[in-house]
Amino acid sequence: MGDFGNKWAKFIEIFVEKNGYVRVLEGLQNTLLIAVCGLLIGVVIGTLIATVRVIPKYKRLPRVLNGFCSFYVGLFRGTPIVVQLLVFYYVLLPLLGIRMTGVQVSMMVFGLNSGAYISEIMRSGIQSVDPGQLEAGRAVGLSFSVSMMKIVIPQAVKNILPTLGNEFIALVKETSVVSFVGAADLYVAFSYIGSNSYEFMVPYLVMAAIYIVLVMVISLLVKIMERSLKKSDRRN
Repeated sequence: MGDFGNKWAKFIEIFVEKNGYVRVLEGLQNTLLIAVCGLLIGVVIGTLIATVRVIPKYKRLPRVLNGFCSFYVGLFRGTPIVVQLLVFYYVLLPLLGIRMTGVQVSMMVFGLNSGAYISEIMRSGIQSVDPGQLEAGRAVGLSFSVSMMKIVIPQAVKNILPTLGNEFIALVKETSVVSFVGAADLYVAFSYIGSNSYEFMVPYLVMAAIYIVLVMVISLLVKIMERSLKKSDRRN
């Protein structure tokens, strides 16, 4: 216990007296920013791809778009996200002459990656909605796109909400790799504390505890949203 007490004292010294908490707060902010923006971008991209995938393929344009979407999904699901970060940050963006910070690149790549996974989640959600809902919208004069956006997709989101919550949790945990492109996340913050105290056990235990708390909070929020949606369904 005495040895652990000494390690804890070193952690508190760096965390409080040497402003380690500032780096932790910055890392937590970046972690949540990357995960939230990644999820939002992913939902938009995933919804568009899922809509293309379920469009009837009678004409040439839907078939071409479907082929492009299949390639996109296969590309981002078939490569590790750390490889995607490295390729975008060190290869593609310099070739295009675009300058972005590590956090900005991470938000973009996490969004593109998440879009590939959410597209499959959204597609299953759309297919779970009664086809009669879409037919009813078309029967009253709505176009296919309007019927999808106003009738089918809102119902699909209700069906896949728990899975979207799991995707958000996965994004939060995967942010631990953004240090490869110079983004300061929780891992970077606690590595700084460990390097300055020459002791990594306590910083990494505290980091693990923060991730656990984040996951528990997200899970609770998803459950609250599910209950509110079920209540609104009963009122209707």
